[in-house]
Amino acid sequence: MEKPASTQLAILELIRRRWSPRAFSPQRVPADLLRLVLEAARWAASSFNEQPWYYLVASQDEPEEYQKMLACLAEKNQQWAKSAPVLMISVMKTSFTLNGTPNRVAMHDVGAASAFLTLEALAHDLFVHQMAGIVLEKIRSSYHIPAGYEPVAALALGYAGDADSLPEQFRAAEKAPRTRKPLGEFVFGGTWGNPAEIVE
Repeated sequence: MEKPASTQLAILELIRRRWSPRAFSPQRVPADLLRLVLEAARWAASSFNEQPWYYLVASQDEPEEYQKMLACLAEKNQQWAKSAPVLMISVMKTSFTLNGTPNRVAMHDVGAASAFLTLEALAHDLFVHQMAGIVLEKIRSSYHIPAGYEPVAALALGYAGDADSLPEQFRAAEKAPRTRKPLGEFVFGGTWGNPAEIVE
């Protein structure tokens, strides 16, 4: 299943195709392809080249590890994410290695890495659904996350599946058209809330 965006301007086709499905095919993701999408994350930009991102990874090829990670998701997310062949959890380092000061943009940089990962995955027909619904303390205890590091989000990765395979509560959202705010609602000029001339 694909849901390409109906964009106002002609953006890259890869970005137009990107969306976050909940239905995944049982088809396994080859290890070399998984390494490739993680390599893309490696090359995201970061403040002072800190690269504050880390990824915990589990695939259905390792059932115990997979169940351990699945249990770290919010219960509602577990209901659909259990069909994704790969689960990941992104983690950020909260301070700079150079001087130990807080890294105010660490979460921003982790998001950039995950965006690179997502687009590289899509170039190989793999889809990613990122989730804020995670159980922080369970992640910290299950994976022995050290002080100075914080879980950020979970990612389900795999080939797109059939929306009708989802629990009923998720099917309508899976099939619904995609929507976005118009540019004028978030691109400002002169003062806050004033649409910039380039988007009027």
